[in-house]
Amino acid sequence: MSGKQQKKYNFYQRVGRVFKLNFIKLLRSPGGAKKVSLGFALGFGLEMLVISTASLIYILFVPIVRLSKGSLPAAIIGNVIGKLSFLPVILLPIAKQIGNIIFPMRVKINHGTAFSFQGLMHGDFRGLISLLHGGIHMLIGMTILGAVLGLISYFIVHFFYEKERLKRLKKNRDKHAIRGNAINKNYI
Repeated sequence: MSGKQQKKYNFYQRVGRVFKLNFIKLLRSPGGAKKVSLGFALGFGLEMLVISTASLIYILFVPIVRLSKGSLPAAIIGNVIGKLSFLPVILLPIAKQIGNIIFPMRVKINHGTAFSFQGLMHGDFRGLISLLHGGIHMLIGMTILGAVLGLISYFIVHFFYEKERLKRLKKNRDKHAIRGNAINKNYI
């Protein structure tokens, strides 16, 4: 057995460590502040649509990030942070209300028939239509919330990325200045 034992972390500590690790990866991502911020914002915003689209948004994930010229690694990090924050689950009731406000049409087929696969196999599409209609409200609301949260996260990540970049530049300048002074003292 190895002389060094691995420290055990509880659930909350592990989640915090994953947040910190992904944030450090994000700040060290290549591509410039705008590209990284755009990638993160797209990944974070698209994560809000995962539940309401039954994970079908992942089919469009890479093309959306590539077409918008965002950073794919930053988009993946934004998606992971969105998952870990549990925001998509927390915001579902709010999204449904937003969807009802924007698209107030109510369709009740047979008093809101419950969905069942058995009924669907026998040609009864009422439950499916009811399910899809209720999902449309959530999809509309989550799209709006995803856009708003993505826009907010763009500016936050841009600020922290620039701050970290300037900190690294200052650190490198100081290191080179110390090295240069040491070399100059040796020649004098």
